[in-house]
Amino acid sequence: MSDQNEYTPPKVWTWESESGGKFASINRPIAGATHDKTLPIGEHAFQLYSLATPNGQKATIMFEELLQLGCTDADYDAYLINIGDGDQFGSDFVDINPNSKIPALMDHSTTPPTRIFESGSILQYLAEKFDVLIPKDLKAKTECRNWLFWQMGSAPYLGGGFGHFYSYAPSKMQYPIDRFTMETKRQLDVLNRHLSENEYMAGDEYSIADIAIWPWYGSLVLGDLYDAAEFLDVASYTHVVRWAKQVADRPAVKRGRRVNRTWGPEEDQMAERHNDSDFEG
Repeated sequence: MSDQNEYTPPKVWTWESESGGKFASINRPIAGATHDKTLPIGEHAFQLYSLATPNGQKATIMFEELLQLGCTDADYDAYLINIGDGDQFGSDFVDINPNSKIPALMDHSTTPPTRIFESGSILQYLAEKFDVLIPKDLKAKTECRNWLFWQMGSAPYLGGGFGHFYSYAPSKMQYPIDRFTMETKRQLDVLNRHLSENEYMAGDEYSIADIAIWPWYGSLVLGDLYDAAEFLDVASYTHVVRWAKQVADRPAVKRGRRVNRTWGPEEDQMAERHNDSDFEG
């Protein structure tokens, strides 16, 4: 590998805000709000502020699954957070999630209202509140949590690692692409081996583990992430593909993946969601 453009780190790193890449203008090394912005509050107890990234889809799919199960108290308003415009650095949003990442959720059924941030925390909070989508059997429940936390730890290698350097970096660099491709393919092999012996992530029962993993790895093997299906040879992970298609066919997943989506085919978009009738348009 040529060292013609080798980077020599300075003794102390300083932030160059326009350092290149698709997200250079919105990432920053300091926390806190950059501007005052009041978030809207709709009529439902649950107020979601998000975008239909994989992490955002976890929350909206979860809500749609709850409603599909008849949990009418799980109705929700979903407002768009445009990360390209820096909405995640607004004062109200930072009050909910000090890390300025979507999704962020407020539960107004409690007094005072409860903030929930981090997508895995949102899934677990809602599953426990409505007593669904976590297996009752101790072994299966533990498997569900094993895989939920596996996803939370693994996806940054896929998204912030592979996805960034393969799709978003200002130039293609072999070392990071090779490094994160190796990690991503190892993760796919982990899933493939597990799903060769299990219908769902926690066994025979669909759970929040599937909801957590599908928007990342299911979307990846179905060709919906990073335009990398051929590069990663995703078709070779046959058990992951089987599972991904099975989950994708669920009505709640079809609805949830549309919410807070503002790109792609128009029929797949829904900037905000406030009632079930919003899907009828």
